[in-house]
Amino acid sequence: MTQSKKLSAKDKTFFVARAALEKKADNVVMMNMTGVAAICDFFLICGGNSERKNKAIADHILRALKDLCMKPSHIEGYNEGSWILLDYIDVVIHIFKNDLREFYSLERLWADAPQNAITEERAKDFK
Repeated sequence: MTQSKKLSAKDKTFFVARAALEKKADNVVMMNMTGVAAICDFFLICGGNSERKNKAIADHILRALKDLCMKPSHIEGYNEGSWILLDYIDVVIHIFKNDLREFYSLERLWADAPQNAITEERAKDFK
């Protein structure tokens, strides 16, 4: 097994965003939680239109980070697939079914955190 690649929390978030976009995740948003909440440095929030799609997005992210020798400290909601949380300590990934994302509206709940939409074009900037 290769040694874990050291990525900053921001770079890890861009890496995850690109992996999510490879599986056609909807509305990918990166939130900088530094100074807003002590729970992590970044949230990555994205969505899918079904539980099956959300699981495919989660699987792809898990595989991509595993290739960098990174394992989540915690996973929640995978079996149901409507809200999957992947906790990598410094980066927490939320994969919502689109209707639930709208209902819980983490972007509004954490409105003090700087937010950036991540498009496929922007994700390509990650090296």
